[in-house]
Amino acid sequence: MMMKNCFHLLFLFLACFSCRIAMAIEEPRYEVLVSDASFEIRRYAPMLVAETFAEGDMDQASNKGFRFIADYIFGNNQVPGSAQKSKIAMTAPVTVEPQSSVIAMTAPVSMEPQSADLRLDSAQRWRVHFVMPSIYTLENIPKPRNDAVRLRQIPSKYFVVYKYSWLNSHARVQQKTQAVLEWAQQRSLQVLGTPQLARYDPPWTPPMFRRNEIMVEIAQP
Repeated sequence: MMMKNCFHLLFLFLACFSCRIAMAIEEPRYEVLVSDASFEIRRYAPMLVAETFAEGDMDQASNKGFRFIADYIFGNNQVPGSAQKSKIAMTAPVTVEPQSSVIAMTAPVSMEPQSADLRLDSAQRWRVHFVMPSIYTLENIPKPRNDAVRLRQIPSKYFVVYKYSWLNSHARVQQKTQAVLEWAQQRSLQVLGTPQLARYDPPWTPPMFRRNEIMVEIAQP
């Protein structure tokens, strides 16, 4: 019986490992400046993102935002200078970030104002974004046909990142977020932005293989 269970576990591991290889997709480029167990300080290269805003709790907003952006990358777009549409390669991670209820209408390509007390376990308004493949720029990337999706160029930034696996309950996400903020405070790092949850795997991935990160923007360390 024990041998049978071992074979089942081995099969599950190999199936998941093969799936991850087959689904290898592009991720944002970054340099690790500090590594401390599950914590890292990273310097991210400039990136182009497709983003949207969604209402609801963390799971509801993630689902709504994902549908909007998936609709865009799967063809609801227009290639610059033509009437054609184009599929855009999927990337990872999918990132969600709580937002305040006020949007600065005078700065449509800038970060929306954020409240310092927004929590990932209780926020009701979110920014959801995918990083676009590195072959694209704002000039050559297909433009969204849905006004709910917009493209934005993000400059190079620094982040404190906490890496972990398993499922993301609201309480667990907030616990990990607090750990990131405490780690940053202990090292006298200046926190600039609202914490973000980055998820790298499709929903059918077994919990033990899931890759999650809490990311908090900081000033240059």
